[in-house]
Amino acid sequence: QVQLVESGGGLVQAGGSLRLSCKASGSIFSIIYMGWYRQAPGNERERVAIILSGGSTDYGDSVKGRFTISRDNAKSTVYLQMNSLKPEDTAVYYCKVVVPGGVFWGQGTQVTVSS
Repeated sequence: QVQLVESGGGLVQAGGSLRLSCKASGSIFSIIYMGWYRQAPGNERERVAIILSGGSTDYGDSVKGRFTISRDNAKSTVYLQMNSLKPEDTAVYYCKVVVPGGVFWGQGTQVTVSS
């Protein structure tokens, strides 16, 4: 089992920045990838960014150039730095961890961007 605790969400004005954190604990001996997803009301959950075990990253088209995913292996934590936020970035953001034989999700953290 893997437990994920997210933090860093909140209310910010358009153009502002936020940094999300997701700390993993439990059976995290071999992480395939960690990532951030988001879901706005009425929409499907979409991938925002992922970081693979080797360190390579991939971003959704809507956030490229504005968001940066990173991780601290010593702290078993993945971060999402969000800059130039837009009202359409408003959503619940979820952390995801994929390990051999399992997929785990955090409880979600709300990000609200006001215009």
